Amino acid sequence: MSKKPAALPWPNLQALIDDHGSFVVGYVSPIPCAAIASDQHNMLAALVRRRGEALTELLGRLEAAVAKAYDEQIYTDEING
Repeated sequence: MSKKPAALPWPNLQALIDDHGSFVVGYVSPIPCAAIASDQHNMLAALVRRRGEALTELLGRLEAAVAKAYDEQIYTDEING
């Protein structure tokens, strides 16, 4: 029996995809760079990339925000307030 490898360092983003959710990273007018994660029913997180923030740092924050949504039902929205 083969075991699925861990999706380190982003296991919650992998779980989101496995559960038919998605996330996008990129330009969302008028925001130069955002990261948005949604499951089949809700937006779980919407983050704005900070000045000087590396892409890996943004993905790390998205991972943490998705975990918070899964574990605590707290949804992070930096775009809409």
